[in-house]
Amino acid sequence: MNGIYQTLLSLMEREQDAVLAVIIEEEGSSPRGTGAQMLVGPEGLSAGTIGGGAAEGSALELAAGLLREGRSERRSFRLRWDPKAKENPVCGGEIGVYLQYIPSSGPWRSVIETLLLRQDEKAPCWLVLRLDGGLPGLLDEKGRLLSGALPESSACLTASRPVLTESLFSLPVLPGERAVIFGGGHCSHALAPLLETVGFRVTVFDDRPEFANRERFPLAERVIVGDYLHISSALTLDGDDYAIVMTTGHQHDFAVLEQILRGPLAYAGVIGSRTKTAYVNQRLREAGIPEEVIQSVHSPIGTAIRAVTPEEIAVSIAGELILCRALRRGDAGKYACPMS
Repeated sequence: MNGIYQTLLSLMEREQDAVLAVIIEEEGSSPRGTGAQMLVGPEGLSAGTIGGGAAEGSALELAAGLLREGRSERRSFRLRWDPKAKENPVCGGEIGVYLQYIPSSGPWRSVIETLLLRQDEKAPCWLVLRLDGGLPGLLDEKGRLLSGALPESSACLTASRPVLTESLFSLPVLPGERAVIFGGGHCSHALAPLLETVGFRVTVFDDRPEFANRERFPLAERVIVGDYLHISSALTLDGDDYAIVMTTGHQHDFAVLEQILRGPLAYAGVIGSRTKTAYVNQRLREAGIPEEVIQSVHSPIGTAIRAVTPEEIAVSIAGELILCRALRRGDAGKYACPMS
């Protein structure tokens, strides 16, 4: 999501208008859910997607017209089977899309700049679109106006999920979840940029300066050279963090797990064989870590895709984190349409 707004600001800086297309409601089965967005500029699709296929193609065509005319529009796109259609979508359903025209100059730019600043500060905000095409409002977590125009009523607009009213659509813009990778080896080197591309904020922690540095992890939010025996002196984890333990061996893995499992986490996973897992788990029991906490650790880490190379292992771990994140967000019921 952050990439869409960065791209939008880039278009504004080049004095190019744009159209932001957002799914504001859905019925039945669809590839993308409420809140999915795509950005359309003078040269066509600039960022994001609302699901691809015929519906997105129609939305792109409509957006191009709206861009020329300088106006916004709300439109429904049917995804049901039509034997007369040239392209027959296999997803049965309908999506309501709001296409917001955004001029490159004027108050919209301040709204987007403030939104991106909030993202840099890791602070949540809510973009409230007026379905009549008017100036939006950007709200903080208490419903206070940050930029733009204050909606008639800000009640319930700062929910954790998108909110649609008769005249408004509120879209949460939340900081990405933090993934803390302990260990800066080959698998971590492959995993860190992959997690960044799917919306995680990455921190890498290692006790070796040659493995924990900006040259090795240029996209990471933080790179920490620290002591595995005293993690809290450099880093504090909380219940929204995803911890991935991939250090240089049993002793360091145990040292990290023994500390981080004493507090809440969204996810904890450790790389290694079943023999290693059994050894570390027994030491955790001896250290007084409750059995239910030990069993909550994903070990062996990652989805079972028979991964071998660091790159394959990174894919398997990223897949597991994506699923865990979706379950926590309550998005587990939304899947892409099956292939026929």
